Amino acid sequence: MKQSVFEITENTALTKNVFRMRLSGDTSDITASGQFVNIKLDGFFLRRPISVCDSIEGELTLVYKVVGKGTEYMSKMLPGDKLDILTGLGNGYNLEKSGDSPLLVGGGVGVPPLFRLAKELVALGKEVTVILGFNTKDEVFYEDEFKALGAKVLVATVDGSYGTHGFVTDAMKGLSYTYFYSCGPEPMLKALYNASASDGEMSFEERMGCGFGACMGCSCKTVSGNKRICKEGPVLAKEDIIW
Repeated sequence: MKQSVFEITENTALTKNVFRMRLSGDTSDITASGQFVNIKLDGFFLRRPISVCDSIEGELTLVYKVVGKGTEYMSKMLPGDKLDILTGLGNGYNLEKSGDSPLLVGGGVGVPPLFRLAKELVALGKEVTVILGFNTKDEVFYEDEFKALGAKVLVATVDGSYGTHGFVTDAMKGLSYTYFYSCGPEPMLKALYNASASDGEMSFEERMGCGFGACMGCSCKTVSGNKRICKEGPVLAKEDIIW
């Protein structure tokens, strides 16, 4: 974990309530896809945990949804503004388990952490398929960005206004894959757990206090004992999950 000051270079709306923020700063502690950062906001007591969408040397990309006062505050920040950020938090995805044709499944704001993962898997020569799930066409984002990486991309919308009509599990039907990686709301993850034909890994969202394992506020029960979502997670193996 490292505490650094980042400067915002972009803060752009992708949909009505989803924004992409790019920042310049020290990204050396971000070592795995699936990790998150914890952001200090002026006037707010707790930091805000946000999944890493992408990072290269000196540049961090976050894609976040406005769901409360903290993220609303973030959405109004401008290029040149600075943020105090803890980086390198959490346990990321294990690329070594992917096999030749991994499947990545993201729902809503669970889509962003899969972007860097897809980029890394494509670079390893894997045949990557990505399923993106949303409620409606107006909420769809990052479809083109995943395609630009060279991944096969399927989109599912609950109302049928774009792509497959239904949930991500409907878009999965008939697909062949060696392993899956996922991130999204818990009902989606549970449905994916039951529908998946392989082992895999799931990234969980949880309210956090410290973000680095000290306060024990985000503990959950697993097959191998209690684990902290911020420390041993947010990525958990399918076989370790207790619903």
